[in-house]
Amino acid sequence: MNSTTSIFSQMLALIDKGEFRKNVNELKSDKYAKGFTSWEQFVSMLFCQLANAKSLREISMGLQSCVGKLNHLGMDEAPKRSTLSYANANRPWELFERTFHTMLDVCRSSAPGKKIKFKFKSKLFSLDATTIDLCLNLFPWAEFRQTKGAVKMHTLLDHEGYLPVYVNITEGKRHEINIAWELSLPKGSIVAMDRGYNDYALFHKWTLEGVQFVTRMKDNAVFEVVEDRNVPEKGNVLSDQIISLTSANARKDCPIELRLVRVWDEENQVVIELLTNNMRFAASTIAAIYKDRWEIEIFFKTIKQYLKIKTFVGTTANALRIQIWTALIAILMLKYLKFKSRLAWSMSNLVALVRWNLFSYRDLWAWIDNPFEHKASPEGGVLFQPYLDSIFAK
Repeated sequence: MNSTTSIFSQMLALIDKGEFRKNVNELKSDKYAKGFTSWEQFVSMLFCQLANAKSLREISMGLQSCVGKLNHLGMDEAPKRSTLSYANANRPWELFERTFHTMLDVCRSSAPGKKIKFKFKSKLFSLDATTIDLCLNLFPWAEFRQTKGAVKMHTLLDHEGYLPVYVNITEGKRHEINIAWELSLPKGSIVAMDRGYNDYALFHKWTLEGVQFVTRMKDNAVFEVVEDRNVPEKGNVLSDQIISLTSANARKDCPIELRLVRVWDEENQVVIELLTNNMRFAASTIAAIYKDRWEIEIFFKTIKQYLKIKTFVGTTANALRIQIWTALIAILMLKYLKFKSRLAWSMSNLVALVRWNLFSYRDLWAWIDNPFEHKASPEGGVLFQPYLDSIFAK
């Protein structure tokens, strides 16, 4: 079945335009627009992500080459480089943040539950940050080290669908633990994180709020064992203990008992010491929760590898934030397509085929289930079946 609009247009339809217009009005984003609207700016920057455009010139020329197809996208014409550059530098990046949350609501309604290995009902999150390196000469406002610039993308990942439900983009010098203190986590939830978030006062605060955590133990932690628990004869759990922190500062910051689980990491041939305030779950479940924290590392790798957040088409702080938020919107759109498809798409294949077919006139929902159906279309051309089959099979 062919569609009367392009795949790109149908992906844009996932965004609630009524909500978008409401946000534009509240933020006064279209003030002094002079013919180039905030919606056209959003479409241009989303095209940058999905088409892998490397510069403002490529965005402008790429859209100019699609004359006759832009009206379906809500655009009259492709933007000039100077027009898009000015919009990215001056229009509020908060519009793109709000659009991200609009798309997140769409995704969460279709996200699969936690993997079957977790039987508990508690919400499971992973918390981490990734550093995006920048050239200090081009981004002098993003000073990180003496000769290096950077920003950090602090992320809370929901393990139901592995969706980024909280993102905070800060300067590179902002420490991860400061962001953790700002978070408001739901009571009964579990958050997994690496030892960079080790803060005993924060652990005590979360415990009082009914939030559970699983993290790596500090190498220099001082404690006494209150109770030794039984461990299964089989498996990789070496010990399971209830402990009390004994150093003066730690005892003051966290005057409660915690749990220390030691597990053997066969792949890296090391013992991993896990600290948690969860006293109920089996030690093997605690280990599995921490292991599933790797999904946030996969998320960072995916967005850096397949979307545009390592090189930027603008050098102002505003333009950079707009580009990162648009990348996050794009990753949510791609995840939503994965949720809705009957095929077991890999992200690399999905990104590639969406990129090649952005302006193909196919029904999007039929296409994600059968991307290699090859019918000629005067607007969209012909797909080369053998080549695409070989790519998809990898």
